[in-house]
Amino acid sequence: MNPAPARALTEPSTILRLLDSWSATGRPLGLIEYLRYHGPVPRPVRALIEFVEEAGLTGRGGAGFPTGRKPRAVAEGRCRAVVVANAMESEPLSRKDQTLLATVPHLVLDGAVLAAQAVGADRIHLCLPRTRATQLHTLAAAVDERRSAGLDPLPIQVEALPHGYVTSESTAPVHWLGGGTARPTSSPPRTHQKGVRGRPTLVQNVETLAHVALIARHGADWFRQAGTAASPGTTLVTVAGAVHRPGVLETEPGTPVGTLLRQAGGPDQPLQAILLGGFAGTWLSAPQALGLPFSQEGLAPQSTPGAGVIAALPQDVCPLAETVRILAYLAAHPRPPRPPPAPDRPAARTRRLPPPRRRRPPRRQRPHHLPHRRRPPPAPRPLPTPHHPARPIRHPNGALDMTAADRETLRIDRIACTGHGQCAELLPELLTLDEWGYPVQHDGTIPPDLHAPAHRAVRGCPRLAVRTVRVVTLAVP
Repeated sequence: MNPAPARALTEPSTILRLLDSWSATGRPLGLIEYLRYHGPVPRPVRALIEFVEEAGLTGRGGAGFPTGRKPRAVAEGRCRAVVVANAMESEPLSRKDQTLLATVPHLVLDGAVLAAQAVGADRIHLCLPRTRATQLHTLAAAVDERRSAGLDPLPIQVEALPHGYVTSESTAPVHWLGGGTARPTSSPPRTHQKGVRGRPTLVQNVETLAHVALIARHGADWFRQAGTAASPGTTLVTVAGAVHRPGVLETEPGTPVGTLLRQAGGPDQPLQAILLGGFAGTWLSAPQALGLPFSQEGLAPQSTPGAGVIAALPQDVCPLAETVRILAYLAAHPRPPRPPPAPDRPAARTRRLPPPRRRRPPRRQRPHHLPHRRRPPPAPRPLPTPHHPARPIRHPNGALDMTAADRETLRIDRIACTGHGQCAELLPELLTLDEWGYPVQHDGTIPPDLHAPAHRAVRGCPRLAVRTVRVVTLAVP
């Protein structure tokens, strides 16, 4: 399955907010044209956090966490905060953040500056993969243009991070900016408590920050005019796979998946399945997925929007083969390189004495006439669960549910069976006795209405010669 190109698709029938200027001009705007089109940057508003909470904005990075909670927690810190604009976008099928920065970079930078002023930060880091060399130079030029115009009261630094599947997790860029590797770290403490170099850090997705800039300009009521009550506003969706015009769409949450595919030109061949949410998402059959609203509440409990990805799978591609390829990518994707070892520190001049050893009390002896009891061996410790932000267990389960036919069969062990005949009495619909008194199986598949008698026959066999077996038949095209 090929990823979608990083291009914006605009439809006249949709509500455009983030991509409005791109739809009107067809090109990214410079700073002067951007200010003329969107209006001047609003002054620092102390109530911006309240505006974001009233608007109901949720994070657009994949988790869907309420946006207002993070800046409120960071603003309550005791020292100056740091803002990290996360544009790592490590989902292989997603192109929404890359497209947003290519079309309206100043809208993202406005949102980062407003968020920094709201939480009292003195520095902004815009984190991108170092593989996007052209976009890194373009954003650095945009930052220089704003600095020359005296638009931003605090510095913005464009950071080039190593690219990997886990580098977009919120703690990974924070760890890298603090001198570590671009890998997720365990919490607590969380980033709003102790982030970049021990300071409170606000990490937000770049699409989320662009919405913050629009809310600061137009207000919370304007933002809620689009979308649903639970998911207001608009969102960016990457449509990939077997469609005529793969790319990035701006749509309202709750739009049916089939409508989004039609806005991307429609399927270019008959569809078999649709992947919702990206590599950490779920496979659904095409008839089941086309009518679902693409929103957090509309896809529950089958799936979630995740990184905002819809990938169409044609009929001539095996979904299990695609699942194996995706899981192989997740398992074998190279990790970011470790930092070089720190140089040896000079030996300390003073020597610290070890703490005094405590004397143990004498061990109580056991009388000789009592039997000696040995302690039971300790229970084995469970293996540590790898810290993977995606936890892609939905992916293979969705593929199996879509391509598997599940049935239960009856098996008889001819060696263990001694011919009691009790199983045939409990399950005469499937078992009869031959002339020597041994059970004869007519049909191995157990009908749904005979599951309870079959399990009673299994429990009633004195030789444990009857058992049920679950058989999964894969329908591979």
